[in-house]
Amino acid sequence: MNLQLKAFDLKLKHTFTISRESHDIQPSLIVKLSSKGFTGYGEATSNPYYGITIDKLIKDITDVKPFIESLDGVSPEEFWQSIYSKLKHNMFAICALDMAYNDLYARLQGKMLYELWDYDISNNPLTNYTIGIDTVDKMVAKMQEMPWPIYKIKLGTKDDIKIVEALRKNTNAVFRVDANCGWQVEETLKNAKALKQLGVEFIEQPLPAKDWDAHKEVYSKSVLPIIADESCQVEADVLKCHNHFHGVNVKLVKCGGLTSAKRMLLEARSLGMKTMVGCMTESSVGISAIAHLLPLLDFVDMDGALLLSEDIAEGVTITDGVVTYSDLNGIGVKLI
Repeated sequence: MNLQLKAFDLKLKHTFTISRESHDIQPSLIVKLSSKGFTGYGEATSNPYYGITIDKLIKDITDVKPFIESLDGVSPEEFWQSIYSKLKHNMFAICALDMAYNDLYARLQGKMLYELWDYDISNNPLTNYTIGIDTVDKMVAKMQEMPWPIYKIKLGTKDDIKIVEALRKNTNAVFRVDANCGWQVEETLKNAKALKQLGVEFIEQPLPAKDWDAHKEVYSKSVLPIIADESCQVEADVLKCHNHFHGVNVKLVKCGGLTSAKRMLLEARSLGMKTMVGCMTESSVGISAIAHLLPLLDFVDMDGALLLSEDIAEGVTITDGVVTYSDLNGIGVKLI
């Protein structure tokens, strides 16, 4: 098996702002794994919150390149466990490798990944479209630029309710809100009451990630469901989130890819929790991988490639929230 790495700078349509950062360019690393005339693709992006840079991804993967290339032919589960033993300090790197190997493995079987998993795609959820923090006028303009059935609105300002009120005047779409750890307990409980009246479906990660007592209080008192994001990074976190959140948002880069994400989602479902997968701002490589998990999900946020001014790949397409798979095997992507 041959391993290749290629870095890209993904250009965004608009400056993307959440409660803790803004950016116009998203650095991304594409992993290629090739065997027997087939190539699988994986992706991981840089992320300052988690201390991940493209240079770090490249170094950590290159340091174990001979070991990775020796794993040709093993099952995806065996591949994941093997690379985890070498790269457990960098789950983003594991994600890109795991995604590429799942893609390659399915292509070698002549199947799409969801077919290999025997998943039924007939009831897939719609994806939301994210509106980053900006002036109210610009947030309204972004929404009007992309008419959509479900919006996720980034919050964490002093005027959060006013923002949602202004957006509500311009659409009847379902709203979801994400405070990215930007609120406190009383603020969350108060906001939840107002947001429920404004047609908000749930609140994502309102409180700082490790404030478990506060999460418990909000979970027991909130009039809206609370979904964990920053508090649910790896597999061990699912059980921690039980009885502290109503559901979990699993991010492939944080948990180490598709193989571990499947385990997390199945555990969350067994605990009676709502399941969601979210994305980073990434290309159609990472977004197309998410599509194969849709049958396990109640909610999904896979709009990352829609936020780009230029994509580097072709894969799934998304129209009015509906995800359509490509006719390619594996995760269904090709680089442009």
